[in-house]
Amino acid sequence: MVPRRFSRRLIALATAIALFFFYHVTTISDHHRSWRPHFTADIPPDLDENGEPATFCPPLPGIEDVLVVMKTGVTESQAKVPIHFKTTLRCVPHFVIFSDFAEEIEGVQIHDRRKKNPDFDLYHRIVKYGRQGLEQQDFADEANSAIGKPNNPGWKLDKWKFLPMAQEALRYKPDAKWFVFIEADTYVSWPTVLTWLARFDHTKPHYLGTETQIADVIFAHGGSGFMLSNPALQRASDEYSAREVELNIFTDQHWAGDCVLGKVLSDAGVNLHFTWPILQNSNVGELDEFTTDFYRHPWCFIAVAMHHLSPSDIANLWKFEQKRWRDKNKRILLHADLFREYIYPEIATQPTRLNWNNLADEDQPFAHSYEDCRTVCEVQKSCTQFVYRDNACFTSPKPRLGHAVSGGDATSGWIVPRIRDAMESKGLCRKPDFGD
Repeated sequence: MVPRRFSRRLIALATAIALFFFYHVTTISDHHRSWRPHFTADIPPDLDENGEPATFCPPLPGIEDVLVVMKTGVTESQAKVPIHFKTTLRCVPHFVIFSDFAEEIEGVQIHDRRKKNPDFDLYHRIVKYGRQGLEQQDFADEANSAIGKPNNPGWKLDKWKFLPMAQEALRYKPDAKWFVFIEADTYVSWPTVLTWLARFDHTKPHYLGTETQIADVIFAHGGSGFMLSNPALQRASDEYSAREVELNIFTDQHWAGDCVLGKVLSDAGVNLHFTWPILQNSNVGELDEFTTDFYRHPWCFIAVAMHHLSPSDIANLWKFEQKRWRDKNKRILLHADLFREYIYPEIATQPTRLNWNNLADEDQPFAHSYEDCRTVCEVQKSCTQFVYRDNACFTSPKPRLGHAVSGGDATSGWIVPRIRDAMESKGLCRKPDFGD
C-alpha cells in the first residue's frame, strides 16, 4: 500500500507534468508555423509548393526595435534586391531601402534623395528618363582598387547616399533602438546579430563595424554592414544638419561615402567599435577560418555578416540557417559552424573541381601539370589545398572554398584528411566570442 503522503506527491507530480505537456503542446500548435523547438525535430516540417521545407521565422527577440537600412543602386537593384524579400528581410518587420532611383520592386518602395553634383550624370538621366536612361557603360564593372571604382558611374554616385540615408533612417523610425545598415550583396544572420546587440546599451552612442582606414579617418566598412545605436545616429544627423554645405564639399572631394559617415561620427564624438571578424568584407569562398595572421582568430567568433555575395549565395546561406534553426534549434552562428557545417562538406564531397579557383596563392614553379601540383602539395606536410590555373601551380596550408571561374583554365584540389584533422584539432568552442 502506498503511504497517503507519498500518494499525494505522486498526484501533484502527475498534475504538473500534465499541465506542462498541455502548455507546450498548445504553444507548439499555435506557433508551429514560426518556430519548431529542438524537441520537435522529428516532426516533418511543412512543405512549400515545390516540396521543400517551408520557410519560417525563428524567435527574434529585439527585432521589433531594429530598423534595417539597405543601400543599393539603380544598376544593381533589380538583380540583387528581390532575393532579400525571401530571405534576410523576410522575418524583419521594419526595413527601408535607399537607392539613387525611386521605384517599386515586388511591391516594395525603394527611396531616393535628390541632389545636384557633377557625379550625378547618371542620376539626372534616370530622374528624367527612368530606367530607359541607363546606358550600357553604366552597368560595366571594374576591379575594386585602393580608391574604389573611380570609373564606375554607379560607384561614384554611391558616396552621396550615406549621410542623407543616415538622416532619413532616423526620420523613418525615430524610436528604433538600433539601425543596421547593409548592402544588397550582404547576408546577415539575424539571431546572431540580435544576441550580439543585446550585449550593448542601446541608450549610449555605439558605432559597430569592420575597421577600415583612409588617411586619418577610421570608419566602418559599409559593405560588411555596420550598426548604429539611436543616440549615435542622432549625433550624426545633428552634425550633418549643422554642417551640410561643408560636409557636401568634403564628400565631393572624397571617394568613399562610408568614410565620410565615419568622419562625421568621429567629429560628433562617436568612435568605432572594432568588430572583425564578426562582420566580414569577404564572401564564403574567401573566408580563411584558420588564419592566425591578425589580432583575432576567427574560429570561435560569431559570424554576423558577409559581403560580395550573389543572390544564389544569399539563398543558400538562408537555407543553411533555416535547417539549423528547424532541425537543431541552433541560433547563434560561429565561424567554426560555417566551416564545419557549410564549407567543409562542400570540400569533402567534391575534393577536385574543374573551372574552380580555391584561392591557393603559394607559387610552385617546378610543377607543370595538375598531377605535379597535387604531388607537390602531398609532399608538403602543411599543404591542404592546391590549384593549377593558367598553367601554373599554387598551394596553401589554409583551406578555403574559393569560387567558380569562367574563361580561364583552373582546376582545384583539396587534401581532405588533412583538412578534417585541422578542423578536429580546433575542437568545439566552449562559448561564442563576441569580441568584447
